[in-house]
Amino acid sequence: MQKQLPPPAAQPRLIALDALRGFDMFWIAGGATIFQAFTAGSESGILKSLRLQFEHVAWEGFRFYDLIFPLFLFMIGVAIPFALSKRLARGDSRRRIYGHILLRVVILIFFGMLIHGNLLSYKPREFRITYSVLQMLALGYLVASILWLNLSLRWQVAATVGLLVGYWALQTFVPVPGYGAGVYQEHALFGDWLNDQILGAWQGHWRLGWILGIMTHSATAMLGVLAGQILRAPWRDRAKLLALVALGLGCLAVGWLWSYQFPIIKNRWTSTFALWAGGWSSLFLALFYLVIDVCHLRRWAFPFVVIGANSIFVYMAWGLCSGAFKTVADRFLGGLAPYTGQWQEGISWTGTFLVLWLLLYYMYRNKTFLRV
Repeated sequence: MQKQLPPPAAQPRLIALDALRGFDMFWIAGGATIFQAFTAGSESGILKSLRLQFEHVAWEGFRFYDLIFPLFLFMIGVAIPFALSKRLARGDSRRRIYGHILLRVVILIFFGMLIHGNLLSYKPREFRITYSVLQMLALGYLVASILWLNLSLRWQVAATVGLLVGYWALQTFVPVPGYGAGVYQEHALFGDWLNDQILGAWQGHWRLGWILGIMTHSATAMLGVLAGQILRAPWRDRAKLLALVALGLGCLAVGWLWSYQFPIIKNRWTSTFALWAGGWSSLFLALFYLVIDVCHLRRWAFPFVVIGANSIFVYMAWGLCSGAFKTVADRFLGGLAPYTGQWQEGISWTGTFLVLWLLLYYMYRNKTFLRV
């Protein structure tokens, strides 16, 4: 099972990956808010349907906004074969690589707790071991990196299937006190019970069964790892595109069929959710790769590349400082309110995003990339 690495060939930087990462972060850092603000109060049936796509499903189902988080985790997986093979090629020991991976995990979890763990209260009694986007990105990255470093491609596929099937089996066949087994409802799932037993009140209000969910978050990252290896393969562009589309359609087909028994539930990152989101992620990657890196139509993607170049900074800045960005934007745009009426809220949030984007552009021009 020990992974044997071939001598790596030089790989050109994938602009598509930076652009897709930026496209994804755009919807987190203002894009969805801008759209909702401009369409608020509209009686158009089309706009109402589109607005619904920018709201998370309460429990079972899937909308566009439910793709944002898994798409980013998928892209972390895509980057793993590129980044780690480069480190191995330059002679870094596995011990050093593992040390760097663990450091990244600790930093990301700490950043996540800054936003959701109440650390900034400076009151230890109020701290929470909380579920956050960055926490699950970190843990999915950790597992996927270990699997890529130690397993051959065949065993990586087997491990990914094992994570998905293992999660399903635990949630389906392990009985939960008061509910029994195989009840796919909030608090009735084995993952929810496990979190309550281990963390209890330390969870705060984020009671999402995320301890067991590490399995399927890792599976999402592993789907990205498989896509990354497709892009690194010494194949022609057509073959790479076909393989990405096949991966995407295969995940969608299996996820859809499996969902008749095991629902697609984002709040518990069910195996079917991981497959459904992974399928769409692979298709988005194929589209961006085709347009940007194969057809070389890149100018339109530059604003997204600027965002994607500092994606973790974007997440932290928007989570901690969006109010400050809005204050700056309103200083310039607030006087337009008597003339813009119902459009003012959308204009205000557009200005808020532009304040952040101009900061990112300055960093990009000065080659300031904040990496974890």
